Amino acid sequence: MTEYDVSDDVEAVVEDTELPRRIKDRVYETIETRDGVTVEQADEIAQAVESRYVDTRVDPLDPVGTVSAQSIGEPGTQMTMNTFHYAGVAEIDVTQGLPRLIELVDARKTPDTPMMTVYLEDEYATDREKAHEVVWNIEATRILALGDVSTNVADMNVQIDLNEGTLEERMIEPEEVAEIIEDELGVTTIQQGTNVQFGPEQPSYRELLQLVEELREIVFKGIEEVSRVVVRKENVDSTDEDASGEEFVLYTEGSEFGDALAIEGVDASRTTCNNIHEIYRNLGVEAAREAIINETMDTLREQGLDDVNVRHLMLVADIMTTRGTIESIGRHGIAGSKDSVLARASYEVTVNHLLDAAIHGEIDDLNGVIENVIVGKPVKLGTGDVDLRMGSLMSGSASD
Repeated sequence: MTEYDVSDDVEAVVEDTELPRRIKDRVYETIETRDGVTVEQADEIAQAVESRYVDTRVDPLDPVGTVSAQSIGEPGTQMTMNTFHYAGVAEIDVTQGLPRLIELVDARKTPDTPMMTVYLEDEYATDREKAHEVVWNIEATRILALGDVSTNVADMNVQIDLNEGTLEERMIEPEEVAEIIEDELGVTTIQQGTNVQFGPEQPSYRELLQLVEELREIVFKGIEEVSRVVVRKENVDSTDEDASGEEFVLYTEGSEFGDALAIEGVDASRTTCNNIHEIYRNLGVEAAREAIINETMDTLREQGLDDVNVRHLMLVADIMTTRGTIESIGRHGIAGSKDSVLARASYEVTVNHLLDAAIHGEIDDLNGVIENVIVGKPVKLGTGDVDLRMGSLMSGSASD
């Protein structure tokens, strides 16, 4: 029996179809919402759904790769080259449009504008002060955010006047600041209240300035790669009724996905980032595949091109991740590793591919679309794969 409250007869007619499990569950759900559905009506619903499902399946020998490339490439010509504000967050700019689409299919190691969308759990999502605790654990806190830095040339030392309110807000003690400076710079500090002093071992104006420069780069709290965090209160839909409603969501400039997931209060099941390689390293190749699909779809949707069928994007993501890692579409990835010499040569660096193939005596079996187009042969797809021969009726032979 299914998890849905339907009769054995209704279950029998639905289970008798060739529908996938996910769609069968949707049929059961629909039947449950309609009171008094008879077995005959359930059968009609199931048959209608099965008919639509069969009609939408790809026909044998359909060139799905070519159709997907065209379906993504043509709308891509309508995309802008600008950087847009992200989802209404005016304070954060992220790459959108065609540059973002190129980033994704090229599988760039680091996006031009890396960012994370951090969701919170429990009281951190609804209490502003709790949410800010997470903010200070994520946003990199450097010395200029904690107080004023000055140099005393006469005494040859660096003086830091820490802001007591900022220290309290970010939950950092003056002793911690002094200790981190000693560990990072290898100097001896003198700390009195909110005042910290230190200097070079030997009096040297050059070394004094060097210490100030190094001091500004030290991260006293948070994640070094995250320069800023924006907090927004949003209406968030959730499958959990208790979790639905308004909650605080954090948007970051810069990303370090693994470190963010380890912070207390972060909801690891919903938090994401726009760097597909970070998702791959922390969550695996299946999560990376899902991220490629979602990021590409979001990019198209931002441009008003959301009528592109998600199955085309799924095929691209499948190709990029089929070997268990993330590969780019270009010559350093999928296009450059094809078995066909002519297919590789058709993309980029044509002469190099042909020369290498000639030196190594490679043979092209002409099995794919590109290589057959190049040599002028019928492509082995669609009607091009049909081999029909007519024998002589006089000799009594039948057609093959």
